[in-house]
Amino acid sequence: MKLKKLVKGEIISMLAKMKVCVITVWTILDPLYYAFTRLKYVEDKEILRVRVTKYKGRPCVLSDGTEIKRNDLLIKIHLHNVMLLRELMSLKGETSKARVIYNHVKSALPGVANYLYNHPKKDEIKGIIGITGLNKGSNRLGFETVAISNRIYLWFKFLVILPMYCMSVSSISAKNIRRPPMYLLMSKDKLFELYK
Repeated sequence: MKLKKLVKGEIISMLAKMKVCVITVWTILDPLYYAFTRLKYVEDKEILRVRVTKYKGRPCVLSDGTEIKRNDLLIKIHLHNVMLLRELMSLKGETSKARVIYNHVKSALPGVANYLYNHPKKDEIKGIIGITGLNKGSNRLGFETVAISNRIYLWFKFLVILPMYCMSVSSISAKNIRRPPMYLLMSKDKLFELYK
């Protein structure tokens, strides 16, 4: 029994060191990712980074009547994953981690609203979009979830998000791994109403 506990402790310690190494490499590579993806900070050192994108999903109508169609302009929001992971590493429990992510996104959305309000294409941009597997509670922030219809893109996003999920949790759950990534959408009017 003692040997089993010792081996388990060694594995956990080894995984923690591996996470630190991955985060260190990710921190070094992040400026390149930032440069190549045309992302912009909405405020200095915020958890969200943004860029204008064209919507490629199936047409949908949001609860406020905003129609989002293929090639409509949206502000795409990206979590600054490596910054977030560094903070989550010290936390125990998935509820605490989820609360941190929720609070970071909530505090960053006024900056996104300002960015959109002052954007030269403000009148053409219909809202904001994100893609995540962590969509629980996103409706409390004003987002609506829409399924990703393109199966190839869905699997690509799933594979991209999987390492982030594995790095952020204390123990991996098969139920959560199977949770598919979804679009998070919010209309411009709703963003301004809630956060401007």
